[in-house]
Amino acid sequence: MADEKQPLDSQEPERPTTDMEALMDVEVEITAVLGTSLMPISQILKLGRGAVVELNRGVGEDIDVHANNRLVAKGEVIVVDDRLGVTMTEIIKTLI
Repeated sequence: MADEKQPLDSQEPERPTTDMEALMDVEVEITAVLGTSLMPISQILKLGRGAVVELNRGVGEDIDVHANNRLVAKGEVIVVDDRLGVTMTEIIKTLI
């Protein structure tokens, strides 16, 4: 019984051939920050449906794009087929 061969479908999947291929399946959380606001909890509790919260950015200003809570780019909001998207205008290079 030790000589039995395993079926092909139960073999291990092929390993990536390069370091870059190994990274391609890593999931990263991307966040587009339109702006922020600082307010006391008492004011937040008074907010109702349709309330407007003023943000620290104006219309037309770049937004921040974060990957895993780290700033990686600046961008602009765009609309594509009735969906919001972000186009990158500047990549932020940081030293680790």
